[in-house]
Amino acid sequence: MRLRMVALAAAVAALAGCGGGGEKTPAATQTREITHAMGTTRVPAQPTRVVVLDTDKVDTALSLGVVPVGAARADQLTGWPAYLGDRTKSMKDVGTLQEPNLEAIAGLNPDLILGSKFRQEKFYDELSRIAPTVFTEQVGQTWKANFLLDGTALGKEQEARKLLDEYTARAKDLGATLGDPAKVKVSIVRFMPTEIRVYGPESFSGIVLADVGLGRPDRQLLTGRTERRFDRVSPERVAEVDGDVIFVAAYGEKAAAQQAQTTAGPLWQGLGAVKAGKAYVVPDETWMTGIGVTAAGKILDDLAARLAP
Repeated sequence: MRLRMVALAAAVAALAGCGGGGEKTPAATQTREITHAMGTTRVPAQPTRVVVLDTDKVDTALSLGVVPVGAARADQLTGWPAYLGDRTKSMKDVGTLQEPNLEAIAGLNPDLILGSKFRQEKFYDELSRIAPTVFTEQVGQTWKANFLLDGTALGKEQEARKLLDEYTARAKDLGATLGDPAKVKVSIVRFMPTEIRVYGPESFSGIVLADVGLGRPDRQLLTGRTERRFDRVSPERVAEVDGDVIFVAAYGEKAAAQQAQTTAGPLWQGLGAVKAGKAYVVPDETWMTGIGVTAAGKILDDLAARLAP
């Protein structure tokens, strides 16, 4: 740990020395004050070297035309999300969401770092010594507010509002094409490496379904619970995940193997939606880890393809 801190201090000092001599562009000298989960921070008016430390922020930055110089990844995943296309190719890996690599971040000489208090609070002080750092509070249930805050920090506030308004209008229009979408009880199931989850109304994908106006099985409303993002279901209780339609995702290779085993079994095969041919496998990277406006649009694509009359 001592060597790690010494190396980090040296990297930060070296970067500070490099930044002190050259002539800065007007955009780099202009700053704005951003209020966020950890307080108030002055950030560049138009940051150009952005490091992002959560999957939603990868989606947000690229949705707004900003290619991060570095990004953290979810620990069960390798590579960058396929749904974001070739724009991710130049991004450097800076560790996982829970354990960002501070030395790698400092080495990229960022002028803005976007992260999450929920995941990286203990690293905030060290990150702030590298570059201005803005944290959102939570993940999932606050994805729209997070998108607007991160968009503001990136100097793209108006663009962010426009994209969110377009998403909202599209979700509403999709609901209208379904007639009475509330009558369709949509189940969301996710296989994790060590458990099975059903996702509730305060999850990212659950919010997208609500924006369309779709119904949910009673089991997934999580009524009266403090945690309304998700709940766990054992393999022996798979009957509880049924709905008129089921969308299924898996987080990583180990979870995908568990998904294959469970969905081949008699309990899964006995579900009403499965018998009706209405259980659909969807990408985890859009339904679960994307948590941004582009990922939300991909969920709308899936809903339109599977539910449209």
